[in-house]
Amino acid sequence: MSTASETTETRKFRFPTAFTILFSLIILVAISTWIIPAGQYQRTFNDALEREVPVAGTYAPTDPNPQGIFDIIMAPIGGLYNPATNQANAIDVALFVLVIGGFIGVIASTGAIDSGISRAMTALRGREKWMIPVLMGLFAFGGTTYGMAEETLAFYVLLIPIMIAAGYDAVTAVAIILLGAGVGVLGSTVNAFATVIASDAAGIPFTQGMILRFVILGLCWLACVIYVMRYAERVRLDPSASFVYDRKAENEAHFLAAHQGETPEFTGLHKIVLAIFGLTFVVMIWGVLKGGWWMGEMSGLFLASSILVGLICRPGEEKFVNAFVNGARDLLGVALIIGLARGIVVVMDAGKITDTILHWAEVSVAGLSQVVFINVIYWIEVLLSFFVPSSSGLAVLSMPIMAPVADFANVGRDLVVTAYQSANGLVNLINPTFAVVMGALAIGRVPYERWLRFMWPLLVILTIIIMASLSVAAMIA
Repeated sequence: MSTASETTETRKFRFPTAFTILFSLIILVAISTWIIPAGQYQRTFNDALEREVPVAGTYAPTDPNPQGIFDIIMAPIGGLYNPATNQANAIDVALFVLVIGGFIGVIASTGAIDSGISRAMTALRGREKWMIPVLMGLFAFGGTTYGMAEETLAFYVLLIPIMIAAGYDAVTAVAIILLGAGVGVLGSTVNAFATVIASDAAGIPFTQGMILRFVILGLCWLACVIYVMRYAERVRLDPSASFVYDRKAENEAHFLAAHQGETPEFTGLHKIVLAIFGLTFVVMIWGVLKGGWWMGEMSGLFLASSILVGLICRPGEEKFVNAFVNGARDLLGVALIIGLARGIVVVMDAGKITDTILHWAEVSVAGLSQVVFINVIYWIEVLLSFFVPSSSGLAVLSMPIMAPVADFANVGRDLVVTAYQSANGLVNLINPTFAVVMGALAIGRVPYERWLRFMWPLLVILTIIIMASLSVAAMIA
């Protein structure tokens, strides 16, 4: 019996990882260079973007350069660093990702984030209703600043027992954390793994479009808070309204018995660490706006902040180094995905089909208003997000194509970046290929189909907010 069960589990379809998807796309694009006609645009230097951009209406066929097996193997290498031209493609972005991973690892090793959120839970105990906006605000801050996702998994075992004991249910607790951090990513402002990487791939400073992203963040956060609070209150007044009511007794026995009630101490040192954490992002924004900083300077800033935290907390040289290296190791996959995804663009450029695709896009958006165009881009990114849930992977995959197309439609590239991150953030609230979603639901013992039932009205609300915000921004740009 167990053997049959194991065989069934083995044969169950598993969606491939982002690495497999992206490498498969490299192969597919290489094959396409043998089929799609080669062509090029004339280019002119754009002072605002500080780079050459294609000139609409100047596309012309050119000699083909189909890509072979050797080109496929070299594409991920060329995505990070092109040895043929001795030029860096994405190595600066990948290095920035590793350094910020080390920074987050050092911050996390101090216990400041865990103890800060636990302190908020303790302070609001007895007023659990108001824990919802406070905690969703804290998690949203993590999402909008550094793409908080996997780090949230540690908080479910802390929050679920508190919510159940207060008369709510596991869905409420899961929603507070998953939607809190998720809406922060959806409305990313300085998130290095979404906004910064996408803006870099689009050829613009990440500060362009910041106001719109704050508006989307605020409106979507407010919508999520109201939605979760209304659901939580219904469950408190009528437990049968819970989407997991049939598991009420089982969940109470499981979570309340397992809860130890231990709350980490929130010390003055933790407050200093969190202050440095927030100040680092403020300095990063100032550096980009006023100091002309980019990836190298930002990497240096996060390295300096990591060292400062180490000097203040004094964990010891070995523990500090281990925390930094482990944090960087956690994001090594993201750094590799960046090179792999940019390898697709390397093959397209070398095969001279990038401009051909841009030409097709130019023709397809001809006559579309700015409002229609930006909403079409949004839905394209929604579709792509199901197949490439990685925010950084999707950024470097889609932005080099989508951003130049915006030039033809007279839409700012920053709007395309905002459409991408909003779409990716929205999909990753329910995406079954996103490990954080499935992990959170497993910890909370919430079946996936019930999470979808809980989420679908909110998804409609968030979609309306995002599309309306993008449309208004396109009209007034």
